[in-house]
Amino acid sequence: MVSVVLLAAGKAKRMGKLKQLMPLGTSTIIEKTVDNLLGSSAGEVIVVLGHKAEDIKKKLATSDVKITFNPLFEKGMGTSIAAGLKLVDSNAKAVMLTLADQPFIKSQTIDKLIKAFEESDKGIVIPVYQDKPGHPIIFSLKYKAELEDLSGDIGGREIIKRHPEDVLIVAIDDEGVIIDIDTMDSYSSPTGGK
Repeated sequence: MVSVVLLAAGKAKRMGKLKQLMPLGTSTIIEKTVDNLLGSSAGEVIVVLGHKAEDIKKKLATSDVKITFNPLFEKGMGTSIAAGLKLVDSNAKAVMLTLADQPFIKSQTIDKLIKAFEESDKGIVIPVYQDKPGHPIIFSLKYKAELEDLSGDIGGREIIKRHPEDVLIVAIDDEGVIIDIDTMDSYSSPTGGK
């Protein structure tokens, strides 16, 4: 089983407004991201909230997700990863780290990454679209202690650098793995929200 930890605690400083709740199609960025994850073969979805947590939580009230609040979210992504790991099911073999501002990743892409992890002996799985590495990234839970030790906004990059021999690169035909909505320009682009 692969558990998903969805990192949705940030303030979106570059965007200047709470991007998780910005409209996207008939819903919001966070709802679309969650729907894509729930439509996949992932065993569970854990959403880590921080900034404006109650507002986002209301939007996810009917979704089949676990929600946790990270009181240290202003200290960076590493604290949110650690908060999410606390809720991971004891049967999980790995965790997939996903970002709240990537609503265009297809459920089939998530399935392909999970299958690649399950069929490989590698502990880290990274999607690549046209030679560009993207998200989400799967980490075997043998890296749990290293993930819990992450600080600041480094995310899992340090762990990947430490263990290059344990990385599986998966070619993905889904531009969604490299599109994140960080600015109003990316939100209003053709692949963005409007």
